[in-house]
Amino acid sequence: MLNNKVILITGGTGSFGKKCTEIILKRYRPKKLIIFSRDELKQFEMSQIFSEQQYPCMRYFIGDVRDKERLYRAFRGVDYVIHAAALKQVPAAEYNPFEAVRTNIIGAQNVINVAIDTGVKRVIALSTDKAANPINLYGATKLCSDKLFIAGNSYVGRDETCFSVVRYGNVVGSRGSVIPFFLKKKEEGVLPVTDPRMTRFWITLEQGVDFVLKSLERMVGGEIFIPKLPSMNIMDLVKAICPKCKTKIVGIRPGEKLHEVMIPKDEARHTVEFKDYYVIKPAFPYFTRRFKGNGCTSVPNDFEYSSDKNTWWLSVEELRSIVSGL
Repeated sequence: MLNNKVILITGGTGSFGKKCTEIILKRYRPKKLIIFSRDELKQFEMSQIFSEQQYPCMRYFIGDVRDKERLYRAFRGVDYVIHAAALKQVPAAEYNPFEAVRTNIIGAQNVINVAIDTGVKRVIALSTDKAANPINLYGATKLCSDKLFIAGNSYVGRDETCFSVVRYGNVVGSRGSVIPFFLKKKEEGVLPVTDPRMTRFWITLEQGVDFVLKSLERMVGGEIFIPKLPSMNIMDLVKAICPKCKTKIVGIRPGEKLHEVMIPKDEARHTVEFKDYYVIKPAFPYFTRRFKGNGCTSVPNDFEYSSDKNTWWLSVEELRSIVSGL
């Protein structure tokens, strides 16, 4: 699907963007692969790994999704956009709320408008579990972003652009995740734990990229794709990383949840289940004809996909194997 196509990744110098670039270059032969981000140092460092000399399809484009004019220049001739740019740190978003709004909401609307105007065929946006029943500003901005991308399909008109969203949970080993933090604290012999009851969904960076690329291929516009993932308990992770370490209970941080929810009960009536993923269909009736639910079944009306009620759990041994592979 991506062979001889022009692909642009917003926020392309982040953990996801770098892994996505690696996988696309390994599996496909794109006409161009454009890395769009605002950090020139990260672009320089990434270009040392994926150079234009070694990979002639690579392009590095400095810009910000807040800047609509720059997006117009970047999106010309682009077939597919993977929208990964966002302000993601919960405490930073709480302290700098309108900065998160400008990037995560206004930036999303800019991407939508410019994609339609420049004839981009498909846009898939990365979301987060925190957008489901949000309790912090980051989650609220991503919920708003999700709504914007889904609604974007309704004012495309006769143009071909379609928009969909991918939602998943914590990425193992990504910047800001708990594993690098625990590995650092391991040397001190004490691991700070927010709450021993805490559970999380778990996905590797490569699995996340795979799911996004598969969703990009199967999307028809208006869906929210959610992968089926295993859950883990924070105390099992402690045992996997350092069973001899002591733990210090520090309490849940502001804006943090005890358990993750990726499909709230209120969305169950719009949700269908496939073998290895779920789809939340758009609520607008005129989207129904777009959605082809072959091979799927509707979930029960009281269904909720949350990390504490999951039926698939990672053992201490499985977690230890994942950690050792990072």
